[in-house]
Formats: sequence, structure tokens, C-alpha cells
Amino acid sequence: MESIQKKSNGKPREECGIVAIISKNPSTHVAQAIFQGLMAVQHRGQEAAGISVFDANKSINTIREHGLLFEALPLEKLSKLWGNVGIGHVRYGTAGGKDINNAQPFPFETPQTPPFAIAFNGNITNYHLLKEQLKSKGIIFLTNGDTEVIANLIAANTLVTKDWVENLEFTSKLLDGAFSLVLLTNEGDVYAYRSGNKPLCYGTANILNTECYIIASESCAIISLGGKLIGDIQAGEILHVHQDHFFHREKLLPAEKNHCVFEYVYFSRGDSIIDGKSVHKTRERLGRNLAKADEEFLNSREDIIVVPVPDSGRSSALGYAAESGIRYEEGLMKNRYVFRSFIAPSQAERMNLVRMKLNPVESIVKGKEIVLIDDSIVRGTTMGRIVKLLRQAGALKIHVRSSCPPVRSPCFYGVDFPSREELIYCRKELTAKNHEEACIQIANEIGADSVKYLSIEGLIDAVELQKKDLCLACYNGKYWFKSDRTKEFLTNGRI
Repeated sequence: MESIQKKSNGKPREECGIVAIISKNPSTHVAQAIFQGLMAVQHRGQEAAGISVFDANKSINTIREHGLLFEALPLEKLSKLWGNVGIGHVRYGTAGGKDINNAQPFPFETPQTPPFAIAFNGNITNYHLLKEQLKSKGIIFLTNGDTEVIANLIAANTLVTKDWVENLEFTSKLLDGAFSLVLLTNEGDVYAYRSGNKPLCYGTANILNTECYIIASESCAIISLGGKLIGDIQAGEILHVHQDHFFHREKLLPAEKNHCVFEYVYFSRGDSIIDGKSVHKTRERLGRNLAKADEEFLNSREDIIVVPVPDSGRSSALGYAAESGIRYEEGLMKNRYVFRSFIAPSQAERMNLVRMKLNPVESIVKGKEIVLIDDSIVRGTTMGRIVKLLRQAGALKIHVRSSCPPVRSPCFYGVDFPSREELIYCRKELTAKNHEEACIQIANEIGADSVKYLSIEGLIDAVELQKKDLCLACYNGKYWFKSDRTKEFLTNGRI
């Protein structure tokens, strides 16, 4: 699967962000509001962006293009999208290539089926199997991604189901994996479905003096529009929004929650609320639990400071400092105008880009012993470069702390983790006698004086959700699949 082959800057990457807006007023055009909502979830995908709207002629019009939102959806394009119902998407692809046809929303229409468009966040683990079955029935595919597979299933199911709700119910039973999606129909309705792992929430806002309903991957998109969060779409829930009435729960299907714990650790914006939990407060608790586990170490230290890796390590570092009583300092400054260092081809260029992105504050770190807090250590490459920068700025000792457990397994559910061979902890535990020795080897490789990870128990305690409701596969290798055939394919690469 492509999601475990792609290269990155050492950080895991999410794949998509979704926003849907439905205005009660037919004369309200929602495209620019969708754009604003997508800006709030731009962190979830920077490869491509798109918007589909339902217009007064009962047509669905779509624009989508490569790049960040300002590149993909300039004002001259947005101004041509007229309609009071629409869905939007920002993409980081984990299944399918960079072809623009893989960008979303994905519009679909055939002579036999009504037109619709979908925006999708997640990964369908059995999409290769489903694609082969559809091909055997004469379906021709234009892309190599899983979104087109979902669209073809929905289209085929329109011929054998009575309405869109039954269609989504039937389609969801065929899909293995983790996903949330929104469906825009040719009647101007929006349907949303969440399998459980990927976040999806809903709320309202007054936009252009009219009440609008909003569905989004994260609550920060709703709040950025001046709106109010109502709640999260539940695992297995089909939500229907018609422009003439409020949210309507059509059906609650049996579904495992399996909430992606990495949403709390890293992916989601700190001001978001995911399944009733503040992301920022959760990350603070991660830091507190990390400090509690580090108590013996900290008792033997004097003149030590806590420094976060911005921005993702900041909340955990605040929690660590509060729990330990150690002074918190912003010892690294981030340049937010440098993008995409993961595409740099050489080691020297990547190091230069790290220097462009992060600068040590010498007056803070020189001559100091530092506890350096980050959300995770995946490949270790970026952390090694940061440690080197701090050494060059005069830091005496650097103790790296991860606010989540070691990443030990690739993700099949839409997170762009590398293969086991590229995960630094996996490489070290092959030769280490135990966890402590693996941490010593990692510290040696990245140039740190020590390395420590939060335990799985500390992670679960901080998230404050039951273990049975969390997906911890990247930490413990315990995957969940609907079918043994999906497991066989992912494990052995055989259809």
C-alpha cells in the first residue's frame, strides 16, 4: 500500500480534511465559507483542495486543484461557484497517486445513476479487493485510489437500494478500514457517515445573515466560521442534512469506535474538541503523565529547563513543566513560512530546511540542560537534526521525551507511517535486550543524552477514553479488520 511507502520529514502525516455547509437561504453562496472552514483544517492535507456545490439549476459543480488552498482555489474560481449547499476537501493522499483525478471532492455521474459528489477522510483497507470485483463486472477506473472505489459502490447501490440512507448503510458494510465521508446529492442534500476511527463533528453558524449547518473533520473549522459545535457524529451514524430542516440522525449502525489516538497526540489542531475531549488539555495531560514517569530522573537534576518542539510539542511541554515544576522556555523558534521540507532530495538540503524552519534561541539554551518535548519520534531523522542545532547553540545536555509510546507498526487506516524498517524504535529493538537498551541506542543515534517515551497506559489515562474504544495499532500492532481476506492481503500482499 502506498501509505507505507511514501517518504516524509520524519513526522507522520494525516490524509484529509472535510467541510460541508448547508444554508437555509437558497440565495446564499457557501463556497467562500467552505474555503474558510477548510483553512482551519489545512494541517490535515496540503497536496490538493477542492469544493463541490449544488446550484439553483440542481447541478453539482466541482473545482479541485493541486496545492494549498490559496493555490488550488483562488478567488476568481471561488466566485464562479454559486450554490447554497456544498462540500469541501483538503488532501494528503495515502492511497492513490498525485494525479488531479485523485483530488476531492470526487464528482460521479453515469447515464444509469444520479449525479453526486463525495469527500472522504480515511483509508479503505480492502479497496484493492473491491476494485478487482468491480473490474470483473466491467467497471473501468480512471484513478488508482480508494475514493473512486467508494464512488462506484455508491453508484452501483443506487440501483438496488430505495434511498441514500439505505445506500450508505449497504456501502458501509462492504468497506473495511477507517473513514468519515460526506455525500452531496443531486437533490441538494448532504449525508454524513463516520465509521468510528476518523473524527467528524457538526454544528451551526450564522453566515451572511442566514443560519447554516456545518459538518467538519474538526470543531476548529466550525468555530473559525463563528459557529457553535453541537457534537460529534457517532461511530456508525448516518446524519442527513436538508436545507429545509435541521440535522437528522437517519440511522445508527453497529460499529466499533476504534478512535485514532494519534488525533489527540498530533494530528488535530489544539483548539479542537474531538469526541468531547479538548485536544489541548489532552496533550497537557500527556505531558503531565510523562513528567510523573520521569520523577526519579528529575529529582537528580538542577538548572534544567523544558523546551518544546514547536508547534506540536508545546501543549505536552506545558503539562510536563506544570507537573514537574521545571521552568518552561521557548528555546526553539519556528518559521511558519517554510513548507514541505520532506521533499528535499539530499541530506544537506533537508538539514538546511530544518535550519530555515527552526532556530534555537541561544540566550535560552546556551549552557543549559534541556528536556526536549515532542509529540512523537518516528524515524528519528528530524529529531536528530533538532538535537544537533541545540548542541551548536551551546546546550550542555539534551534529554528527548516523547509524549506518546514508541511507534512500532505501520498504519493501515490512513496515517502515513513508514514501514517497520524505517521506524527507529523497530530497528533498535531488533538488537536491544529490552526497552531501556533500545532507548539508549536511539539516544546515541540522534545525539541526545537520553530518550524516554510515554507508556501506553499513560497515553490511555491522558486521553480519558476506554482502551476498547481506541485504536492503538501503531503502538501495539493489534489491527482490526472486518474480514480475514483483508488481513491476508495487507499482511502478505495477495488478493
